[in-house]
Amino acid sequence: MRKLKCGIVGFGISAKAYHIPFLTTMEEFELACVVERSGNEVQQRLPAVRSVRSIDELLADQSIDLVVITTPNETHFPFAVQCLKAGKHVVVEKPFTNTSKEAETLVNLANSGDQVLSVYQNRRYVSDFLTIKEILDKRLLGEVHEFESHYDRYRPEARPAAWREAPLPGSGIFYDLGPHLLDQVCCLFGLPSAITADITSQRPHSRVDDFFNLWLHYPFGKVILHAGMLIREPGPRYMVHGTKGSYIKYGEDVQEAKLRGGELPTQADWGREPENIFGLLHTLEDGELIKEKYPSLPGNYGLYYKNLYDTIVNGHLSKERPEHGYNTIRLIELAFESAENRCMLDCAGLMDVPYP
Repeated sequence: MRKLKCGIVGFGISAKAYHIPFLTTMEEFELACVVERSGNEVQQRLPAVRSVRSIDELLADQSIDLVVITTPNETHFPFAVQCLKAGKHVVVEKPFTNTSKEAETLVNLANSGDQVLSVYQNRRYVSDFLTIKEILDKRLLGEVHEFESHYDRYRPEARPAAWREAPLPGSGIFYDLGPHLLDQVCCLFGLPSAITADITSQRPHSRVDDFFNLWLHYPFGKVILHAGMLIREPGPRYMVHGTKGSYIKYGEDVQEAKLRGGELPTQADWGREPENIFGLLHTLEDGELIKEKYPSLPGNYGLYYKNLYDTIVNGHLSKERPEHGYNTIRLIELAFESAENRCMLDCAGLMDVPYP
């Protein structure tokens, strides 16, 4: 099997928790180099991996096939351009870029060459989303007329050192969490026709947005996306309502907590949720009313990298396309415009490409 030699730009929590555990345990990849601006933590944690101080040093290594960009948002665009022009395949953490103009430039640059450019949409491979997709594919709810998804947290205190809470382009809760929710909805239902948004700051110390509520308008009904930082007691994570029934889901996918706690994704039951957070399916099937826990499918972020390998090495169609990243950023821009003008906007300027 051909191994892809990988380099990672950045050595923060994104690299440590969401990328390195998979790139170091999957046989398709070899983690060869990490850009670490200061310190020697890479050598302490990963003695076999080379540590360099700049992206130029990384790109000077002709043996590197794939570069994963995990640095702060304002660097995503220039670093991706630099890596693509150096002939490398590229993975960009979300958000893809800070503007749709930057995103369009990356799409065109990737499509003009032989390099694969992909956005790290790992939330396509979480337990709850995979389970909802199965329920919808089986049409267990009939025709969906309302879909609601939440990222509710309780964090009233400020984090002065966190760049996501500094008033910089691409900061704030919407750029942080919005790409996950928007991408999931596009995968389930395609592109929306219109958008209505409320994006604001609720905490008195906040210098960026820390709350959003979006309505995405579809021919079948509406999608509601919500996130906030002052929700001590969260409600359901997902609520899906159809003509035959409903699916209600509490709790979070288990992978993030395990990865942040240092576990590696090598166990046979990786990504499997405990039964106590299985979602509730209440529907009518074959004339019989059903109200019971629906077993969650196991999640696995590693499926993202499996798909990426098949695209680069085996020529399979990319599932996480740069156009998907563009659409997410364009929807974010439209949402901010809607919130500022307190109006519904048509979803103009999106790229009509298939979603998996």
